[in-house]
Amino acid sequence: MQTPPAPFPLRVTILGSGTSHGVPVIACSCPVCLSPDPRDKRTRSSIYVEDGAFSFLVDTTPELRLQCIANRVTRVSAVLFTHPHADHIFGFDDLRVFCGQNQKEGGRLPVHGSAHTLAMLQNIYPYAFDPTVKDSAVAMGYVTVRAEPFDDQGSFPLGTLTVSPLEVTHGRMETHGFLFERGGRKLLAYVPDCKTLSPRAAQLLQGVETLILDGLRDQPHPTHMTIQEALAAARSVGARRTFLTHLTHHKSHIEREAELPEGCSVAYDGLQLTLD
Repeated sequence: MQTPPAPFPLRVTILGSGTSHGVPVIACSCPVCLSPDPRDKRTRSSIYVEDGAFSFLVDTTPELRLQCIANRVTRVSAVLFTHPHADHIFGFDDLRVFCGQNQKEGGRLPVHGSAHTLAMLQNIYPYAFDPTVKDSAVAMGYVTVRAEPFDDQGSFPLGTLTVSPLEVTHGRMETHGFLFERGGRKLLAYVPDCKTLSPRAAQLLQGVETLILDGLRDQPHPTHMTIQEALAAARSVGARRTFLTHLTHHKSHIEREAELPEGCSVAYDGLQLTLD
C-alpha cells in the first residue's frame, strides 16, 4: 500500500558535505583550505530532513552541535545511521536535547541502523541504550534512545516516507545509503560513503529525482567514488539531478562546479533543497 501524497514539500538541508578530515584540513595551507568562500568550509557529511512536523537526521557527525546551531535545527524525531565510522557517529551525545523532546511525548528517540551499526553504537554509548535508565535521567540531559534495526532487503515507514536501505561497498565496512519515497515517487536518495552500488541499490535508485552521492575527489580511492565514478553512477540510475558530497580539499567549490555536466552540482554546508 502506497503512502498517500502529503500536502507539504520535503525539505533537505546539507548539514555537512566534507570528507572525514573536514575542510579546512588541520595544518593545511592549500588554496582551498585558506579560501574565503564559505562553500569551501566543509564539516563532516550529514543531512537534516523536514517531513512536515516530522524531522530526522542522517548520521551524527563530530560537528553535530555546531551544524544544528548554524542551520537552526530545533527538532529531531528520529535518526538514521549509514555506518559506524567516527566521522558519522561521534556527535551522538549531542542528541541529548532531542531526546528530551521525545521523552515528553512518551518515548525514547528512535535510532535506525543495521544490526552491526547499532551494536557498535551500543558498545560506544552503552548508557544511551540502557533500559534501566529512568525518565529522571532525561531531565538531567542524558541521551536515551531506542534501537530500531532495519532489514537490508526491506523498507520501513518514517513520517510520510517509505525508507529503503541501500547496501553499498565502502572498503570492509558495512555501509548503507537510503532511498526516500512518498506516494510512489522516488524523491531523494542519500549515499555519502560509497565505492560501488550493489545491484539491488542500483535497481532501487532507477529514476530517483534527487541523488546526493559520494564524490570524494578526482584521484582514485579504495573506499570512495571519484568524481567521474559518481557521475557515471548517477547516469546509470537516471537521476534527474545529482549533488556530490563527502568532498576533499583538492579543488574549490567554484572549480569543481565549473567542471560538472548539466543536472549535477556540488553540495555545500547549509545548502537547502525543497522536494515537492
